[in-house]
Amino acid sequence: MPAKPKKPDVVARAQMIEAEDRFIASWGRMGSVWGISRTMAEVHALLYITGTEMCTDEIMSRLGVSRGNVSMSVRSLLEWSVIEKVRIAGDRKEYYQAEQDVWSMLRAIARERIKREVDPLLDALDEISELAPQASKGSSTEIQDLQQRIEAVRDGFSIITTLSHKFAGPRGAGLQTAAKLLARAPIGRTKKHGSKRGGTSQ
Repeated sequence: MPAKPKKPDVVARAQMIEAEDRFIASWGRMGSVWGISRTMAEVHALLYITGTEMCTDEIMSRLGVSRGNVSMSVRSLLEWSVIEKVRIAGDRKEYYQAEQDVWSMLRAIARERIKREVDPLLDALDEISELAPQASKGSSTEIQDLQQRIEAVRDGFSIITTLSHKFAGPRGAGLQTAAKLLARAPIGRTKKHGSKRGGTSQ
């Protein structure tokens, strides 16, 4: 018979829980950057860092939050596609588990951020452009400059959105590939040390 995996001892277990709790707290604070609630971020962090499926009662017990907060958070996280429902044989409760592939998770978050923040901005820019005086050959400099500024912002965000959709698509490793390529790109010119002016003597 294969040996059963050893359970962590009391000290290691306590250290593991502390590490998980710190991760959950840090992820929760980052929730405001995403524009989501702290509880939603903490529920996602809990499911991700523990790497196991949990039911609503278990999430409530671990995080100390109400059933209503957990239900709303889970519903939103399912819409974001960063967690999924799972069934356990013989158990009528609904369980949830988080996407464990980091890049799949980041792509899902990027797609949701684009939908929630960038797309509405582009729609607003289209409306603003239609409301503003239309530039023509006879238009004043102020009107031409206004339209030029609006178009510049709209074009810039349109390009970013197009690239983001390609990199953050539900399939493929576009985001990971792009990130690795950008990480290897030099930030600026590096100064070579040790060179002598006028060449070196033999």
